[in-house]
Amino acid sequence: MGMAGATRRSLILDAARRDGRVTVDALAAALGVSAHTVRRDINTLCADARLRRLHGGAEYIDPDRNLPYRTRAAMNARAKHAIGRRIAEIVPDGATLFLSVGTTPAIVAAALAGKPGLTVITNNLNAAAALAESPGARVILPGGELRLPDRDLIGPEAADLFGAYRADFGIYGVGGIERDGTLLDFHEAEVRIRERIRQNSRRAVLVADHSKFGRHAPALGGRLCDAGLAVLDRLPPPPFAALLEGFAGRLVLAGETADA
Repeated sequence: MGMAGATRRSLILDAARRDGRVTVDALAAALGVSAHTVRRDINTLCADARLRRLHGGAEYIDPDRNLPYRTRAAMNARAKHAIGRRIAEIVPDGATLFLSVGTTPAIVAAALAGKPGLTVITNNLNAAAALAESPGARVILPGGELRLPDRDLIGPEAADLFGAYRADFGIYGVGGIERDGTLLDFHEAEVRIRERIRQNSRRAVLVADHSKFGRHAPALGGRLCDAGLAVLDRLPPPPFAALLEGFAGRLVLAGETADA
């Protein structure tokens, strides 16, 4: 049954890649299964960020293209919120934090909003807004041009700001992770700022859901092993799981009850 399901999902993904989008009814007829079975397969592929749900079907997600912010925020939302909750268990009250751009750091910020006395340096306006009601919070933003619709700042002012502080925790997301552990993003400026966050943190914390493993992006810089702590929703599949073999004491799985 598992093999049949994997084969079906592979055929569905191939059809979506070829045609751009697929419908439940057409897939059910082509595969000789029920519409319920197709919907379940589509749900699995959407959860893995391979497809995006549409009314009556789904469309293909090109792994080499960055998606609109709202779409990215909705993808793997449960995993990102689980990561946020684990970060909130790790970060103490009154800590100084760096928060990078991206949807996962913004969700992490929302999970931290109940902690008093935080000092947060960020170029992520969504993260700043999430912390607006945090008791006693101090939120520091760079100047420069606001990038829309992402609502972040990635100009030289942002890199300079992160270079002017030392944070207890530098929490950063990533666009993708290569098989050799190289970190990828969609803009060189994002890479430069992410590396500045990592270098100026007492503890550098990578936050990423499983869909980032194997996702392509053009700008490279930094490696997975550079993180002082990696907070993931779950272990990635082979061959990426081998990248975490040296992470003893530095890996947190948000779906687990204990650190790995």
